[in-house]
Amino acid sequence: MLTAVHKFRLLPFTLSLLLAVPSARASEVRQTPIVRAVDRAQASVVNLHSERTQHTRETQFESAGEKKLNGMGTGIIIDERGYILTNHHVVARVETLRATLHDGASYDASIVDVDPVHDLAVVKIDAPHSLPVSPLGTSSDIRLGETVIAIGNALGYEHTVTVGIVSSLVRDVEAENQSYRNLLQTDAAINPGNSGGPLINLDGEVIAINVAIRANAQKIGFAIKIDDARGYAAQLLDIRRRNQTWHGIVTRDIKTPRQRHLVVVSCESGSPAAQSGLQPDDVIVQCGTTRIEDGVDLERSLLQVSAGRPISVVVSRGGSPLSLNLAPAKYEGRTTTVARRSLGSQKSRTVNLDDSVSNRSWRMLGLKLAPTSDVETRVVRERYNGGMRIIDVRGNSPAYQNGIRKGDILVGLHEFETKSLKDLEYILNKASNDASELRFRVLRGRDEVFGSLSLKAAAASDESTATR
Repeated sequence: MLTAVHKFRLLPFTLSLLLAVPSARASEVRQTPIVRAVDRAQASVVNLHSERTQHTRETQFESAGEKKLNGMGTGIIIDERGYILTNHHVVARVETLRATLHDGASYDASIVDVDPVHDLAVVKIDAPHSLPVSPLGTSSDIRLGETVIAIGNALGYEHTVTVGIVSSLVRDVEAENQSYRNLLQTDAAINPGNSGGPLINLDGEVIAINVAIRANAQKIGFAIKIDDARGYAAQLLDIRRRNQTWHGIVTRDIKTPRQRHLVVVSCESGSPAAQSGLQPDDVIVQCGTTRIEDGVDLERSLLQVSAGRPISVVVSRGGSPLSLNLAPAKYEGRTTTVARRSLGSQKSRTVNLDDSVSNRSWRMLGLKLAPTSDVETRVVRERYNGGMRIIDVRGNSPAYQNGIRKGDILVGLHEFETKSLKDLEYILNKASNDASELRFRVLRGRDEVFGSLSLKAAAASDESTATR
């Protein structure tokens, strides 16, 4: 009995100890890597709500008329001034667009620019304070099977969080009226409304933009890799369209598991970049107060810099820091939408048979082109529908002056894809009538390089070639 009483008297104290241990440890146990990742990323996720008008046809049951359709999507903040990256299909044909932040604040949003080919868009809100920018990851070190988290406006349920793994590193997907290349596949639940939202890793970094799901399937979702998305977004923020100013720096993003750099490929002839002293192979470290990791950072650092106003640029040259001054100039050329269109059934205009496409390309641009090899075609089609290999670049030509090299793959020119000489013929004919410059995009290994070829420089180069 004494023993029993002794145990009975100790029991409340023992129970209190047992109960106290879990409660003391509960907060630590619950702070899982997933919780920490969501905590880091969620403030920069935006819920998007839209409205558009659908015109209905007359039927035996209903008269013709109009009805309002509500839409939903998600976006991520890429600049503290309110620039938001989302999918093009989220904002296509909308009449009103509203953005709701994580803290519940809601703002009208305006469309800045769109890229229908890659299904991306940038929209903007005007908040009275700086906004948190999404932590940037890289898709260069994604591991098959690693844990990923989707955050978004799933079916209108704002800031829904779902968890899964990376199911595949490379998928090409054909959706309704849309082709995607080089997507990630995940089994994290992605629903209508998640489009444009982030897929993050356990560090809370955005590694992809959720874009599509497989109909009539379970746990098959797709996302645009962040390195690809940022490359296209840099064009959407191009200061030539946003500010009507230009810098003339031709760059390429270097993104590996160990480094994220923006490297100068060349400076356009007579540009502010050339006058600033920037040189090929300079690594741009900072522009003004903005740390630079890629082309998006460079463009957004110059968004509110007026023509003629110098801004400090810090570069790494040969491993040593160097400060330069860059003064964007007023842009006099004509800007066009960034989206490249497939030529499809469009017919090329006829040209003089003595003036072949190859000769015109050599004279006007300084490029000799050939079909890509089977290996090159496989690499190109991870991200594009095709391209042409550059087999020679004429010295002092527009292509040469803008850093295009022999061995590069030309995948886009003047809004269009460049899969064949027939495409190039159409582009040169069209450009001669309605453009003063040609935007180009080339692949150099796994890197992308883009810039502009001045047709004025092309004409001068053509003249020079003709007089020899």
